[in-house]
Amino acid sequence: MKQLKTIKIILWPLLLFGWTMAFATVLPEDRADVLYHRFDGGGVTVSGPSILVRKKVLDSVSVSANYYVDMVSSASIDVQTTASAYTEERTQYSVGVDYLHSKTVTSLNYTNSSESDYEANTLSFGVSQDFFGDLTTLSIGYSQGDDTVMKNGQPDFKKPAKRQNYRLGLTQIITRSFLMSLNSETITDNGFLNNPYRSVRFLDPSVPLGYSFQQEIYPETKTSTAVSLLGKYFLPYRAAVSAEYRYYSDTWGVKASHYKLGYTQPIGDYFTVDLSYRDYNQNHGDFYSDLFPFENAQNFLARDKELSTYRSQSVGAGVTWDFKMNFIGIEKGSLNLFINYFQFQFDDFRDIRVIDTPGTEPFYKFNAMVTRAYVSFFY
Repeated sequence: MKQLKTIKIILWPLLLFGWTMAFATVLPEDRADVLYHRFDGGGVTVSGPSILVRKKVLDSVSVSANYYVDMVSSASIDVQTTASAYTEERTQYSVGVDYLHSKTVTSLNYTNSSESDYEANTLSFGVSQDFFGDLTTLSIGYSQGDDTVMKNGQPDFKKPAKRQNYRLGLTQIITRSFLMSLNSETITDNGFLNNPYRSVRFLDPSVPLGYSFQQEIYPETKTSTAVSLLGKYFLPYRAAVSAEYRYYSDTWGVKASHYKLGYTQPIGDYFTVDLSYRDYNQNHGDFYSDLFPFENAQNFLARDKELSTYRSQSVGAGVTWDFKMNFIGIEKGSLNLFINYFQFQFDDFRDIRVIDTPGTEPFYKFNAMVTRAYVSFFY
């Protein structure tokens, strides 16, 4: 729990199999995916496997199951300055069912995620409907999460956190070559929302460093909203270009935006190359500060770098090899390798590993590499 927040933000969009826009209301293909993922950056290494299996039952029902593991080894800047290096493991199990009736797909999914100091249970429901000759797809979704925040070494520390997620999406085929999708998401959080291990620092002339630490204090509620616009254009020579813009804001004062550009190029009959670029910008939250003027300087206190002002840029490249096979009912498969390189630059979060006058230390920055390798079988 202590370091997975940043990693999840980076990894989850990357770990999705396939293009996220809905082209028509159909059941997912029967397939099995075996994936290995690795994040390495900022003193944190996260790696592990993921196994996904989908299978149709009759002609109108598809069931799925997913097993996912994060093995974390952390010596991040937060750990180096206020704690000690650690390792932990998170396991996640998901099951789902999709039901197709006419031009409507109804989905129900349950996910359990467990680690030594965090337990999360999420139930999700969604409906997708085609209109106007399958040129328009409307989707709505709702998720409810019931989490428990714990603290290693303190067995009596158990704090609830509840989350609700509301989703609305509209995908439109504009021409034979051009697709667009507009999506919105609203999340409400309630309960214990901060990290029980993280501290803030405040000026303290009575100690040699010139500052001391106290525990973070967060509000118990938060509402966030994100809106994204995506487009994909298929070029005459079998390639495709894509663009995405996303805007985010929440009641803690954080505002962020990103844009992403992508290019897909088939090579021959069996290979596909994907290239991408992403730029992300964020301002700091209302109660964030790298250095507070004194202890208990305000009602809410945060020094989480994810609530600071920062920018990240990333470039990505991937290759897919599709192959045919005829083995125990498997018709075809694919081998996939994707690599993304990230740069993070923080504008008001300082690297206090460098000893200097409090508030004049250099701003923190780090690079990260995300690797995903997986094989898919279609049957």
